[in-house]
Amino acid sequence: MRSLQDEVADAAARSAFSGVVRVDRSGVTELCTAYGFADRGHEVPNTVDTVFATASGTKTLTALTVVGLVDRGAFGLGTTARSLLADDLPMVGDDVTIEHLLAHRSGIGDYLDEDAVDDIRDYVMPVPVHQLATSEQYLPLLDGHEPVFPAGERFAYNNAGYVLLARLAERATGSPFPDLVRTLVTQPAGMADTAFLRSDELPGNAAIGYLSAEGLRTNVLHLPVRGTGDGGIYTTAADLSAFWDALFSGRIVPAGRLAEMTRPRSDWPEESRRYGLGFHLHATGDAVWLEGYDAGVSFTSLHSAASSTTYTVISNWSDGAWPIVKLLNGSFGPDPS
Repeated sequence: MRSLQDEVADAAARSAFSGVVRVDRSGVTELCTAYGFADRGHEVPNTVDTVFATASGTKTLTALTVVGLVDRGAFGLGTTARSLLADDLPMVGDDVTIEHLLAHRSGIGDYLDEDAVDDIRDYVMPVPVHQLATSEQYLPLLDGHEPVFPAGERFAYNNAGYVLLARLAERATGSPFPDLVRTLVTQPAGMADTAFLRSDELPGNAAIGYLSAEGLRTNVLHLPVRGTGDGGIYTTAADLSAFWDALFSGRIVPAGRLAEMTRPRSDWPEESRRYGLGFHLHATGDAVWLEGYDAGVSFTSLHSAASSTTYTVISNWSDGAWPIVKLLNGSFGPDPS
C-alpha cells in the first residue's frame, strides 16, 4: 500500500501544487510537507513555517471573535445591527441581527456578488484596493445596496455581512478588529504567526499569492490591501493545528457556544454542504471546516471527530489547494466538496 506522503507528493506534482499540506490524526502529525515557491521571482521555497493568506477562512475567526464578545456581554446574538450602526448604512434593515449576519441569513445587499464573478482572477473590487485597510474604510463600499430578502428568510453567502460584523464588534468595544481577533481567538489558541498583514509590505516568511500555476503575476491588485471580517488573515499550518486543539478544548469559546456555532442553521445544496455560524458543515457527517478561495489563495482546514483527523491544505495560487483537498477527502472519508 502506498503511503500518504507518496500519494500527496504525486498529486502535488500532477497539479503544480504550491503550499503546505499537514495531516494530524489522533494527536499525531502524520504529514507536514511544503511544495513550490513562496516567491517565484526569487525562487524562495515554501516551508512548513511559511505564512499564507486564507481569504474567507478568516470568516470563522470573525465568527469566533463575535461569539466571544457575546459570551462576554458586549452584545447578544439578537442584537440588531441598527442599534450599533446609528445612521450608517441606512439600507441595512432594522430587523437584521448579529445571528442573521453570522449565519449568512441577513438578506443585506452584498458589495461582492460572487455569483457574477466569471473567473476568480477577475478584478472585482469596485474601489482601488489600497483604500481598504480597515473595517471603517469599507463602509462606503457597503452602502447603497438594497436588501435582497427579509432577514432570516433563507441562506445566501454574503461577504458584506462579515465586514459588517467586524465593524459592529469595533463599535461595541471601541477596539480595532484585528486586536479583537488577536485577544479573543489567536492568543488563546496559541496561533503566534496568525495576523492581518498588508499585501504591500509582506514579511520575508509570507508567501506571495499568484494568479495561476505558472507565471509571476500576483494578486496584489485583486484584493484589499489588508483584510477584515470577511477575509485576508494570514496563518501557518501549525497555527491551524493549534486552532483545532484549542477550539475543541474550550480555550476560544465555551463548549456550549461552539455547539451552537456548529449546529446546522442552513442547507447549502449548491455546495453539497450545510452551514452553521461561521463554520462549513458536512452535508450528513460531523466534519467542520474553514475554507477560502480568491485570486491567489486556496485553502481548507478541516476537522472530523469521527476519524480523529485534522488536515490543512493551504496554497498560494488560485486553484492550487483543490486537488490535494480532494485526495485527502477520499483518504479520510468526510467530503466537503
